[in-house]
Amino acid sequence: MSAIIRPLSTSRDTLLDRLGSHVAARLLKQTSGYEPYTPSDPQTLARTLRPGDVLLVEGNQKVSAAIKYLTQSTWSHAALFVGDEIPLTIDQATLPATERPQLIEVNLGEGCVAVPLSKYRTYNTRICRPVGLTPEDRDRLIAFLVSKLGLKYDLKNVLDMLRYFLPTPPVPVRWRRRMIAFGSGDPTRAICSTLLAEAFGEIRYPILPDVIRAPGRAAATSTYSRAEILHIRHHSLYTPRDFDLSPYFEIVKPTLEYGFDYKLLSWSGRQDDDTVPEK
Repeated sequence: MSAIIRPLSTSRDTLLDRLGSHVAARLLKQTSGYEPYTPSDPQTLARTLRPGDVLLVEGNQKVSAAIKYLTQSTWSHAALFVGDEIPLTIDQATLPATERPQLIEVNLGEGCVAVPLSKYRTYNTRICRPVGLTPEDRDRLIAFLVSKLGLKYDLKNVLDMLRYFLPTPPVPVRWRRRMIAFGSGDPTRAICSTLLAEAFGEIRYPILPDVIRAPGRAAATSTYSRAEILHIRHHSLYTPRDFDLSPYFEIVKPTLEYGFDYKLLSWSGRQDDDTVPEK
């Protein structure tokens, strides 16, 4: 008698899905006491950003605190500015530029989504610009990320997310990046800036410096630096901090892009004639 093949029960998957969603929701809760120092208003960001720029964000969620600690960096999130390359609905097309979805990012619990610049109006941000991108490579970079919109991430690997409930684990600095890459579940990809690194890898644009020394080219000098760079060559191990430290990305500060003149600043309590008042 032939055996009857029955489909495996999905009850366990459903339970893990629910548990994963609950854990993700807890990690996405905002922490109290966050105050940005110099957030850039969306209008200034809109006229400064160029398609292909990476926008780093200092998040204020529970998972953000863990990522900032593990990477020893201010930045816990990264998104790519694609401008008006995202297909819009009729309603979205009538919105101001800062309210239209122009950033592509990957979020825990959501996957790959497009969001407006106004989402980060109250956050510290940094613009990292790839230098010398050809129009063809810029188009390929953007097309790769646009094609990933709607990509969902499996939340069943709960262990991958539980480590972020320990914001300051007693782990040596050199091992902390490895903690982000712990396990092989999709939450690692959803939390880190790996999709952006994968996109730049598609056009062969470097993020970290070359390991081999060559005249006139940036290279890691210490044994540990070379070993670490070799270890994280795979896009799954990149973090937002790597775009900030990369010698191949220019740091663009909106305040300095439009004719900053310190002489025009108004200082509280400053004497107009620069004289010291008599006692």
